[in-house]
Amino acid sequence: MLTSPEPFDAEALYQVLLEQLRCALADAPDLAIVGIHSGGAWLAERLALDLGLRGRLGFIDVSFYRDDYAKKGLHPDVKPTQIGFDVDRATIVLVDDVLYTGRTTRAAINVLFDYGRPARIVLAALADRGGRELPVAPDFVAVHVSLAAHQALVLRRGADGTLSLTTEDDHA
Repeated sequence: MLTSPEPFDAEALYQVLLEQLRCALADAPDLAIVGIHSGGAWLAERLALDLGLRGRLGFIDVSFYRDDYAKKGLHPDVKPTQIGFDVDRATIVLVDDVLYTGRTTRAAINVLFDYGRPARIVLAALADRGGRELPVAPDFVAVHVSLAAHQALVLRRGADGTLSLTTEDDHA
């Protein structure tokens, strides 16, 4: 784990996360990977390819499961949840791009349990920015970052699939 000031090399951070997962989960039974839209889904796609889990890849949109749904309303870019494998008794790697309050992770776990009862869920995040409001911690993380409350970490994917991670002012 690293603590890194900006600029971030998202591709190098991805490699750190990939190696952590490859080493720790090589013998995990019934392994599957599920990414949280959008940044976590991008990461999950690449991880599934690099870990040989293409047939065990799913995506979650937590928009309707957020505990602040009534306050924030519906995100304008809701994507479908796609889980095309049996969740029961599976070891699920839940992937998010940036872990912050823990509320998105809680919502994603609720979605997973609508599909079945996994044997185990582990959390992988490209970056952990702290500021937790719920007792959620990543099992795998490439970088820990300290940011001011008005800042956000934003993962983007270029047309060629290249990832970039930047700090921006959060106007939410």
